[in-house]
Amino acid sequence: ALLFHWDLLDRQVRIEGAATHTSDLESDEYWNSRPRENQLAAWASDQSHPVETRAELEERVRDAERRFKDQPVPRPPHWGGYRVSIHSIEFWQGKPNRLHDRVRYQHCPQLGGWVTRRLCP
Repeated sequence: ALLFHWDLLDRQVRIEGAATHTSDLESDEYWNSRPRENQLAAWASDQSHPVETRAELEERVRDAERRFKDQPVPRPPHWGGYRVSIHSIEFWQGKPNRLHDRVRYQHCPQLGGWVTRRLCP
């Protein structure tokens, strides 16, 4: 599931479905569309791992710049994407009286598409 919550707007969207890795070809295509600076940052960052200082992170970027100077930056082996095959999407709008609006769109291939249902809060 993916959840996008906007507290200040009192809204959220929940998406449910099966997640799969993107293929190497798709990952390469997306990687090659990204700015060089983003590619270097991907090599420099062990995403979500602790780093002692901002200076250390910036030094890692400089190391990547030196490593790939005058050449294309290859996609790191750990870098790729995910695709979610959507089964349902729910939109939620909060209301002060707690009678929130909830609408779910559910993919139903046997019915030829999507079924829309309003849900109780």
